Amino acid sequence: MATKFVLNETSYFGKGAREVLVDEVKTRGYNKVLVVTDKSLFEVGVTTKITELLDKEGIAYEVFSDVKPNPTKRNVWDGLEACKKAQADLIVAVGGGSSIDTAKAISIIMTNPENEDIVSLEGLSNTKNKGLPIIALPTTAGTAAEVTINYVITDEDREVKMVCVDPHDIPIVAIVDTELMASMPKSLAAATGMDALTHAVEGYITKGHNTMSDMFHMEAIKLIFKYLPAAVNEKDEEAIDKMGLAQYIAGMGFSNVGLGIVHSMAHQLGAVYDTPHGIANAILLPTVMKFNGEVCYERFREILIALDVDAKDMSKERVIDTFVDMIVELSRKVGVTQTVSEVGGKEEDLDMLADKAMADACMPGNPREVTKEDFIKLFKEAM
Repeated sequence: MATKFVLNETSYFGKGAREVLVDEVKTRGYNKVLVVTDKSLFEVGVTTKITELLDKEGIAYEVFSDVKPNPTKRNVWDGLEACKKAQADLIVAVGGGSSIDTAKAISIIMTNPENEDIVSLEGLSNTKNKGLPIIALPTTAGTAAEVTINYVITDEDREVKMVCVDPHDIPIVAIVDTELMASMPKSLAAATGMDALTHAVEGYITKGHNTMSDMFHMEAIKLIFKYLPAAVNEKDEEAIDKMGLAQYIAGMGFSNVGLGIVHSMAHQLGAVYDTPHGIANAILLPTVMKFNGEVCYERFREILIALDVDAKDMSKERVIDTFVDMIVELSRKVGVTQTVSEVGGKEEDLDMLADKAMADACMPGNPREVTKEDFIKLFKEAM
């Protein structure tokens, strides 16, 4: 049986990497750019670091900056109108997962107008055409949206995060410029870093993992445990650079093998309470790893040994506890200490949250089978 692995065409890394953008636009023959970003990045001048490059070379562009955290269908429709009005033949996405995910949805609908309802894109997509080309410049070290075939859009009517999986949406170029990431406030750096760790850990233990994905995920885990605290607390330049790489290679892995129920649950906190995705993952990761450890503690042992923990002869219980404690300690070091109740979760919502989690696209990849009752219990434990 063949193992499929999908990656983007071209990637650039390092401080100042954004300088290659103009050459990529001109060499590929694009004429009009839609820059997709969010208001906060636009207002603090991060987006300007990109548009000034386009200005300098006389490349025509328009800016769509109405992306919100946990982007909605309305966000996408507004961006779609902006793209049509601009007559853009290229999208340049500047931002975190929200901006890049919005850009992906716009890109797909531009070339597959029959899916303009967006709801039809949920799950494994059956689109016919590659999306409008995207060059992605991430400003956060977490989501890896610049290299994945996934995007997530909130259906505000159903209060559901739709996970859309489509090889047609992958950006043609990813430019991981750590100068763009250096301006992240501490809270965002911490949340997106824990998001990257969740991707790496869930990708390493998911049912679909393989030799290629294991290689990416293990290296990402090692880099994140080593460099995330310094990237967040000290704004250390090397640490930020390493986190940019870690989140990217984690994305190369999980995009091809899937995730698990940390994401199934986190998506619901985002959809119902508008919880930032990285925070939701950080809250839930220890609780879910305690649950999953019952069936994949040997994978945890491999991770511990790679992190220089003497775990070879540890009992199953100690392996699980040690790994979970290390996750909790890393989260504490970077200041992410919330609980489900502190981000708005209510006891009376648990049944509804569990129903939504059961229907989430990430659930089938979890290494341990899970029931609705399990989800209720896990949400309650994380309260």
